[in-house]
Amino acid sequence: MKALKLAPLTLAITLAGCAVGPDYTEPTTTLSSAYLYANNEHQTQSEYWWTNFNDASLNQMVQDVQRQNIPLKMAAERIKMANSYQSVVSSFKVPTVNIGAGYVNYQLSKNDSLLGPALNPIGDSLPTGTPLDSVTLLDNQHDGVFAGASIAWEMDLFGRIDRQSNAAKIRVEQAEIYRSGLNTLITADLVHNYLQYRGAQERMTLIKANLADQTETLALVKKLVKSGYGSELDLAQAQTMLAATESVIPQLEIAQQVHKQRMATLLGEPLTQVDIRLSEDAELPNLEGVIPVGLPSDLLKRRPDIRIAEREMAAINEELAASTANRYPKFFLTGTPGVSASSFDDLFDADSIGWAAAAGISWNVFDGGRGEALIELNEARFDAAALGYEHAVNSAVTEVDSMLFAYGRSQQNEQRIQEALEASETAVSKARSLYKAGLINHLEFLDAQRQQRVMEDRLLAARLQTAQVTVGVFKSLGGDWTLINEQTKVDTTGV
Repeated sequence: MKALKLAPLTLAITLAGCAVGPDYTEPTTTLSSAYLYANNEHQTQSEYWWTNFNDASLNQMVQDVQRQNIPLKMAAERIKMANSYQSVVSSFKVPTVNIGAGYVNYQLSKNDSLLGPALNPIGDSLPTGTPLDSVTLLDNQHDGVFAGASIAWEMDLFGRIDRQSNAAKIRVEQAEIYRSGLNTLITADLVHNYLQYRGAQERMTLIKANLADQTETLALVKKLVKSGYGSELDLAQAQTMLAATESVIPQLEIAQQVHKQRMATLLGEPLTQVDIRLSEDAELPNLEGVIPVGLPSDLLKRRPDIRIAEREMAAINEELAASTANRYPKFFLTGTPGVSASSFDDLFDADSIGWAAAAGISWNVFDGGRGEALIELNEARFDAAALGYEHAVNSAVTEVDSMLFAYGRSQQNEQRIQEALEASETAVSKARSLYKAGLINHLEFLDAQRQQRVMEDRLLAARLQTAQVTVGVFKSLGGDWTLINEQTKVDTTGV
């Protein structure tokens, strides 16, 4: 009897090494040793790169957006769902045990064609006078109590359930990578909108100063025209410049409103709350330090799209192995131990014990080619995922090189405009000296000031472009920018 009980276990140990399906190996990718447009002076800096703007308002908003952003909360729930799904799949690897108990009462029909003779008195079928009229072979009324368990277990000899569990685990990893990548995108979006808003604010200040100069210039031109020393052409030109400058103000107001609305959406706050955050005027902050470019091979570990693509290959490989194992036999062990008795007092007596055990096999030997088609389907999915991974790597390297090129050119543009601004400042200084000496009139001095204002505005526009490209460079380099503190931690284990 003991040998029979150990036989299924012996069989399981014998076949434990029969797992089927392809094993997964991470892809090897050959990349260049450096980016095409990388500056050799680039060094590694703090991962929280936005802190190098030294802007307390920006730092607080980043902390709040990572805690409050609704899509990030949704991504955290996706991690919980993936964890729960993995738990469901993994549960098939262990036996399923159901327990139950109850009371039963039933009555059998004496007129039943099969059981009737056993339920009626034996004397009814004997000659008259035979003393067995009250004897029956079986009572027709029964009642009793019972308690027991039902146990079922599929021995995963060929690794089908184990591979499905591995695939579910990889899906959890993908959900976590997705949230990390989404956090990076949202943080970059917030930083971008904040910088553009501050830039529009500062440009508004410059435009209003330029508008004051042009208004004074127009007044002087009108006096000259009225006195006969000016021309209508000068007046038309002054009016044109003033109108052109005034037309910029609505555009800057629109820009401020758009960026403010976007920040409110990202933060999940009403616009009035964001107005309070931005109530104090501030200049466009400058990024201190250098950009941590690193090596192209670092993208394989930093970029969320590449990591998700690689994990997709791994998950499909496990699903392919599971579909392969599904074509092999399935072995089952079942058991139903329990106790039953006509009264509760006898329920736990040794004679009340009953049980049943079974070992079985199920093998789908013909399915019209469905099993083979599923294997081919997963093979095609794996090939497509491999191409997707290759495309993600190529796109990432190209994006970083493009952003580095734009970053270098935007810095050159800013430097040239800075040189032009310095020249205009020199011109204003000389015009002021000439005006005090009476060698030029006030109108010429105001025109020199106007040119300086224009160059200041152009420099600020160039700084805004550099700021936009800077955010793009950091975003293209990827990385997890999640602030590690009690406010931004997401519990994904309590599932």
